[in-house]
Amino acid sequence: MVDGSGRGRPRSESARVAVLHAVDDLLVEVGYAALTMKGIAERAGVGRQTVYRWWSNKAEVLYEASAIDARHELSVPGSDDPHKDVKAYLDAFVTFLSRSHAGAAYRALMGEAQHDADVAALLASRDILGESAAGVVEAARKSSGTTLSLEQATALLIGPPFFHILSGRSADDIDTEQLTEQFVRTLNHPET
Repeated sequence: MVDGSGRGRPRSESARVAVLHAVDDLLVEVGYAALTMKGIAERAGVGRQTVYRWWSNKAEVLYEASAIDARHELSVPGSDDPHKDVKAYLDAFVTFLSRSHAGAAYRALMGEAQHDADVAALLASRDILGESAAGVVEAARKSSGTTLSLEQATALLIGPPFFHILSGRSADDIDTEQLTEQFVRTLNHPET
Protein backbone atom coordinates (compact mmCIF):
# COMPACT_ATOMS: atom_id res chain seq x y z
CA MET A 1 0.00 0.00 0.00
CA VAL A 2 1.12 3.54 -0.62
CA ASP A 3 0.06 6.88 0.80
CA GLY A 4 -0.63 9.99 -1.28
CA SER A 5 3.09 10.68 -1.57
CA GLY A 6 3.78 7.27 -3.11
CA ARG A 7 5.72 6.00 -0.09
CA GLY A 8 4.85 3.31 2.42
CA ARG A 9 1.51 2.50 3.98
CA PRO A 10 -1.27 5.05 4.32
CA ARG A 11 -1.65 6.83 7.61
CA SER A 12 -4.56 5.54 9.62
CA GLU A 13 -6.66 8.22 11.28
CA SER A 14 -7.92 5.69 13.83
CA ALA A 15 -4.31 4.81 14.75
CA ARG A 16 -3.47 8.50 15.07
CA VAL A 17 -6.43 9.08 17.38
CA ALA A 18 -5.50 6.02 19.47
CA VAL A 19 -1.99 7.41 19.93
CA LEU A 20 -3.30 10.83 20.93
CA HIS A 21 -5.65 9.26 23.46
CA ALA A 22 -2.88 7.07 24.88
CA VAL A 23 -0.04 9.55 25.30
CA ASP A 24 -1.22 11.82 28.08
CA ASP A 25 -2.66 8.92 30.10
CA LEU A 26 0.68 7.15 29.84
CA LEU A 27 2.51 10.32 30.83
CA VAL A 28 0.49 10.53 34.04
CA GLU A 29 1.37 6.91 34.84
CA VAL A 30 5.10 6.88 34.06
CA GLY A 31 6.25 10.53 33.90
CA TYR A 32 7.92 12.39 31.05
CA ALA A 33 11.39 10.88 31.48
CA ALA A 34 10.08 7.32 31.21
CA LEU A 35 7.70 8.09 28.33
CA THR A 36 8.92 6.46 25.10
CA MET A 37 7.67 6.16 21.55
CA LYS A 38 7.64 2.38 22.05
CA GLY A 39 5.50 2.74 25.18
CA ILE A 40 3.13 5.13 23.43
CA ALA A 41 2.75 2.69 20.53
CA GLU A 42 2.10 -0.23 22.86
CA ARG A 43 -0.50 1.71 24.87
CA ALA A 44 -2.24 2.77 21.64
CA GLY A 45 -2.14 -0.76 20.22
CA VAL A 46 -0.19 0.27 17.12
CA GLY A 47 3.30 -0.38 15.81
CA ARG A 48 6.14 1.96 16.66
CA GLN A 49 6.59 2.84 12.98
CA THR A 50 2.97 4.00 12.90
CA VAL A 51 3.77 6.53 15.62
CA TYR A 52 6.92 7.65 13.80
CA ARG A 53 4.92 8.22 10.60
CA TRP A 54 3.03 10.99 12.37
CA TRP A 55 5.55 12.41 14.86
CA SER A 56 9.32 12.42 15.19
CA ASN A 57 9.48 12.37 19.01
CA LYS A 58 7.43 12.03 22.18
CA ALA A 59 7.27 15.80 22.73
CA GLU A 60 5.48 16.29 19.42
CA VAL A 61 2.93 13.58 20.24
CA LEU A 62 2.33 14.99 23.69
CA TYR A 63 2.05 18.56 22.40
CA GLU A 64 -0.52 17.69 19.76
CA ALA A 65 -2.61 15.72 22.25
CA SER A 66 -2.43 18.55 24.76
CA ALA A 67 -3.38 21.16 22.15
CA ILE A 68 -6.43 19.18 21.01
CA ASP A 69 -7.59 18.57 24.58
CA ALA A 70 -6.94 22.19 25.58
CA ARG A 71 -9.14 23.42 22.74
CA HIS A 72 -11.95 21.22 24.07
CA GLU A 73 -11.40 21.58 27.84
CA LEU A 74 -10.87 25.35 27.76
CA SER A 75 -13.80 26.15 25.52
CA VAL A 76 -16.23 28.40 27.38
CA PRO A 77 -19.59 29.21 25.80
CA GLY A 78 -19.91 32.96 25.46
CA SER A 79 -22.65 34.92 27.15
CA ASP A 80 -23.56 38.58 27.35
CA ASP A 81 -21.65 38.88 30.62
CA PRO A 82 -17.85 39.17 30.16
CA HIS A 83 -17.32 38.91 33.93
CA LYS A 84 -19.16 35.58 34.01
CA ASP A 85 -17.22 34.35 30.96
CA VAL A 86 -13.85 35.32 32.46
CA LYS A 87 -14.71 33.48 35.67
CA ALA A 88 -15.85 30.40 33.73
CA TYR A 89 -12.65 30.45 31.69
CA LEU A 90 -10.47 30.78 34.79
CA ASP A 91 -12.28 27.86 36.43
CA ALA A 92 -11.68 25.74 33.32
CA PHE A 93 -8.06 26.93 33.07
CA VAL A 94 -7.24 26.04 36.67
CA THR A 95 -8.87 22.63 36.25
CA PHE A 96 -6.97 22.05 32.99
CA LEU A 97 -3.58 22.87 34.49
CA SER A 98 -4.08 21.14 37.82
CA ARG A 99 -6.34 18.13 37.23
CA SER A 100 -6.46 17.27 33.53
CA HIS A 101 -4.15 14.74 31.92
CA ALA A 102 -3.74 17.18 29.04
CA GLY A 103 -2.75 19.88 31.51
CA ALA A 104 -0.22 17.49 33.06
CA ALA A 105 1.17 16.96 29.57
CA TYR A 106 1.46 20.70 29.02
CA ARG A 107 3.19 21.17 32.38
CA ALA A 108 5.62 18.36 31.55
CA LEU A 109 6.45 19.99 28.24
CA MET A 110 6.99 23.35 29.97
CA GLY A 111 9.45 21.71 32.34
CA GLU A 112 11.26 19.90 29.55
CA ALA A 113 11.46 23.13 27.52
CA GLN A 114 13.69 24.63 30.20
CA HIS A 115 16.60 22.45 29.08
CA ASP A 116 15.60 21.14 25.65
CA ALA A 117 15.71 23.74 22.87
CA ASP A 118 13.61 21.58 20.53
CA VAL A 119 10.78 21.32 23.05
CA ALA A 120 11.05 25.06 23.72
CA ALA A 121 10.75 25.73 19.98
CA LEU A 122 7.75 23.39 19.79
CA LEU A 123 5.97 25.29 22.58
CA ALA A 124 6.88 28.64 21.02
CA SER A 125 5.46 27.56 17.66
CA ARG A 126 1.90 27.98 18.88
CA ASP A 127 0.39 29.56 21.99
CA ILE A 128 -2.35 27.05 22.80
CA LEU A 129 -3.19 28.70 26.11
CA GLY A 130 -3.37 32.18 24.60
CA GLU A 131 -5.53 30.85 21.78
CA SER A 132 -7.90 29.26 24.27
CA ALA A 133 -8.35 32.55 26.14
CA ALA A 134 -8.63 34.82 23.09
CA GLY A 135 -12.41 34.92 22.76
CA VAL A 136 -13.05 35.59 26.44
CA VAL A 137 -10.27 38.17 26.66
CA GLU A 138 -11.36 39.97 23.51
CA ALA A 139 -14.95 40.24 24.75
CA ALA A 140 -13.73 41.61 28.10
CA ARG A 141 -11.41 44.08 26.33
CA LYS A 142 -14.24 45.38 24.14
CA SER A 143 -16.64 45.82 27.03
CA SER A 144 -14.04 47.68 29.09
CA GLY A 145 -12.64 49.86 26.32
CA THR A 146 -9.13 49.12 27.60
CA THR A 147 -6.00 50.25 25.82
CA LEU A 148 -4.27 46.97 26.67
CA SER A 149 -3.51 44.72 23.72
CA LEU A 150 -4.95 41.23 23.44
CA GLU A 151 -1.54 39.80 24.34
CA GLN A 152 -1.18 42.03 27.42
CA ALA A 153 -4.69 41.29 28.63
CA THR A 154 -4.23 37.54 28.08
CA ALA A 155 -1.04 37.60 30.14
CA LEU A 156 -2.90 39.40 32.92
CA LEU A 157 -5.63 36.76 32.88
CA ILE A 158 -3.70 33.51 32.67
CA GLY A 159 -0.39 34.60 34.18
CA PRO A 160 -1.29 34.48 37.88
CA PRO A 161 -2.89 31.00 37.96
CA PHE A 162 -0.28 29.68 35.51
CA PHE A 163 2.59 30.84 37.73
CA HIS A 164 0.86 29.61 40.88
CA ILE A 165 0.34 26.09 39.54
CA LEU A 166 3.66 25.76 37.72
CA SER A 167 5.54 26.84 40.82
CA GLY A 168 4.14 23.81 42.65
CA ARG A 169 1.49 25.44 44.78
CA SER A 170 -1.96 23.95 45.26
CA ALA A 171 -4.65 24.95 42.80
CA ASP A 172 -7.09 24.82 45.71
CA ASP A 173 -5.57 28.12 46.90
CA ILE A 174 -6.62 29.92 43.72
CA ASP A 175 -9.66 32.18 44.08
CA THR A 176 -10.94 32.56 40.52
CA GLU A 177 -13.57 35.09 41.58
CA GLN A 178 -10.88 37.32 43.06
CA LEU A 179 -8.72 36.89 39.95
CA THR A 180 -11.71 37.78 37.78
CA GLU A 181 -12.37 40.95 39.77
CA GLN A 182 -8.70 41.90 39.59
CA PHE A 183 -8.59 41.27 35.84
CA VAL A 184 -11.72 43.33 35.13
CA ARG A 185 -10.49 46.14 37.39
CA THR A 186 -7.14 46.22 35.60
CA LEU A 187 -8.81 46.26 32.19
CA ASN A 188 -10.94 49.21 33.26
CA HIS A 189 -8.01 51.10 34.81
CA PRO A 190 -4.74 49.78 33.31
CA GLU A 191 -2.69 52.70 34.59
CA THR A 192 -3.36 51.92 38.29
